[in-house]
Amino acid sequence: MIISVLLSMLLSVSAYSKNLVLPSEIRDEGEIQRVAITELAKSSLAVYVASTPKVNLNTLLNLQLAAQQYEDASSILKQIKKKNIDDSQIEELPLRIVAQAKLLSHQSNLTEEQAFSASFRDIFAELDNVDASKVINYFHNDRFKPDEALRSVLNTHAGQSSISLSDAIILIKHYQESKGAELWQPIISSLISEDDSKRYIIDDKVLIKTPDGAHISAILVRSKTAKKALPALLNFTIYVNKNKDLGRARASAAHGYVGMVAYTRGKAYSPQTPVPYEYDGQDANTVIDWLSKQTWVDGRVGMFGGSYDGFTQWAAAKYTHPALKTIVPYVANNPGNGLPVENNIFLLVNYAWAFYTTNNKTLDKEIYADRERWGSLNDKWFKSGKAYRQVDSIDGLPNKWYQKWLMHPSYDEYWRNMLPYKGEFSKINIPVLTITGYYDDGQKSAINFLRDHYKYKPNAEHYLLIGPYDHFGAQASKKSESLRGYKIDPVAQFDTAEVTYQWMDHVFYGADKPDLVKDKINYQVMGANKWKHAPSLSALSTETLTLYLSNQKVNDKYELVSEKPDDKVFLTQEVNFADRTTTNNDYYPYPIIGKKPDIASGYTFISKPFKESVEVSGNFSGEIKASINKRDMDVGVVLYEVMPDGQLFHLSYYLGRASFAKDITNRVLLTPGKVESIAFNRTRFISKKLRKGSRLMVTLNVNKNPYAQINYGTGKDVSDENISDAKTPLEVKWYINSFINVPIVR
Repeated sequence: MIISVLLSMLLSVSAYSKNLVLPSEIRDEGEIQRVAITELAKSSLAVYVASTPKVNLNTLLNLQLAAQQYEDASSILKQIKKKNIDDSQIEELPLRIVAQAKLLSHQSNLTEEQAFSASFRDIFAELDNVDASKVINYFHNDRFKPDEALRSVLNTHAGQSSISLSDAIILIKHYQESKGAELWQPIISSLISEDDSKRYIIDDKVLIKTPDGAHISAILVRSKTAKKALPALLNFTIYVNKNKDLGRARASAAHGYVGMVAYTRGKAYSPQTPVPYEYDGQDANTVIDWLSKQTWVDGRVGMFGGSYDGFTQWAAAKYTHPALKTIVPYVANNPGNGLPVENNIFLLVNYAWAFYTTNNKTLDKEIYADRERWGSLNDKWFKSGKAYRQVDSIDGLPNKWYQKWLMHPSYDEYWRNMLPYKGEFSKINIPVLTITGYYDDGQKSAINFLRDHYKYKPNAEHYLLIGPYDHFGAQASKKSESLRGYKIDPVAQFDTAEVTYQWMDHVFYGADKPDLVKDKINYQVMGANKWKHAPSLSALSTETLTLYLSNQKVNDKYELVSEKPDDKVFLTQEVNFADRTTTNNDYYPYPIIGKKPDIASGYTFISKPFKESVEVSGNFSGEIKASINKRDMDVGVVLYEVMPDGQLFHLSYYLGRASFAKDITNRVLLTPGKVESIAFNRTRFISKKLRKGSRLMVTLNVNKNPYAQINYGTGKDVSDENISDAKTPLEVKWYINSFINVPIVR
């Protein structure tokens, strides 16, 4: 028995590694490609069945259909349909509908479109509202993504005459998805509308009047079978995408709420001109008030959503409407203290965003998709030596919103009016669940909201859920297994949407909190494959490791030391801002693992190896002691793990303007020649297990690159400085009594 099982396993492994013939016509289109796929499917099917002890029915069905073995496929489909539909099957349902349609068309005189319609109705009749809403979201994905995925897989095997069984199965599935999308795309909208009409009351042209006479456009979805008034869930966004937005409102209705997506004034059917940021708080408050007064709403409203939609939740919370009972902001932006500004430094990364969101009533996808244009703009501006305020003159298209934002280089009243500020946080008495990622570009904003809420309301019911995700991954139902070269731990996977609805059920219906939310701070320790939970940010670590810079060299780096050095010793750096052949401060975490930063400029410091494994959890901070010959500079500090094998792991970074280090609302220029203390703590939150033998590495530099403003140090508004202000190089004395604080658990 044991021998037969081992032989079966060996055969299976052998079969999956054995190469099959890959027809040369596989890259052609139309009928030629279909024949080649059929040929590959037949050979794959024979090996798969013979070598796999327990076949996956969906994989078997796909292979049989591609091989045109319809009778066998019909039998397998019947077996699949006997099983109860669960979450693991939801993502397979669209292909199952296509499969059933192809079989029905083959066995009858129905066209494939007619058969698809019949199959859609048949399968959707079995689905509850939640499952139906999930499947519909699949159908509303970008129609061309399956084609792009197929091309990508084909390009991977370009020029090859053979393919492994596992790769063949993947290739055939992508082909089936591409052809399936081609089949359903012309008719899917009418089928979804037909199904919606059985389940929901939908109004996609709601207009809500504001006190100042503007109108807010919204989409509303509520259940036809609701027997009582329900709580309402609101997404408030600038991103108008009717299918996606209807999907979000539908999902909320499916989960037992009234669902609404409302838009920034001027978007969708709102007759005003689109205005980002400025009115969102008061307008969201108006929508909350309107919802709370409808007879089919029980007077309670919750909000959720990510990025801009995270900002709008905090903007609404500023007004503390009594009907607003909770918010769940993912990767929330804080304009003026996040994008487009990083610690008072304007960034070019989202320069095109203003055009994308304000050029029309929906989204200007065409201009936003011109990556070559926006990517090259960085270098054009950098090489031109022109002032940052002249970026749009280099592009050739005036950017009125960016110009307006540049008028506010401090976190002044313009920005502060948009969001809760200082004591206003003390009035926010509702439970909050913040979700973000270690590599979310907006993480600093999300953590700042959390800190300010705790600062001004120490007993705030504010929870954090954070792990190894970027801006989009933190919002996704399924996280990418590979994040910029780092393979995330299996336990890091969670469904953001499902956690959100679990949270809403907790707040509105008294259900338990989501399993991951066990305490105020819930964080995934990278490399340890576990979640940890703490009652506060200060409770994350058991000690603070303080490391000082030094002038003692170890090969091409300097040492980080635990004892405070002589405060009169310094290292010197000269930065020639007129030289555009070089850049300084290679700080961005892409990729996360294996990246070798450019250390030709600035300084690099490295610690001794850890004698035991340690955990770094929280925000690193520190204080730079420096004197310069000018009145300001922009500083970059990056923290890495040097793993025992020598590879680098990017942990966190700080990018900030020295003149705003003490107070982001008030610029205090440096005194030339004076030793200044530049404290920093607005860094990226991180949690990672460092193995025995790992070391910490820090790079310290002046920021000079195409991706952000260049601070020439004159003391003028940095947006107005240009290369004519670079006649005298910046001279920096970095004092070695500068230090970093790293929160650790031994």
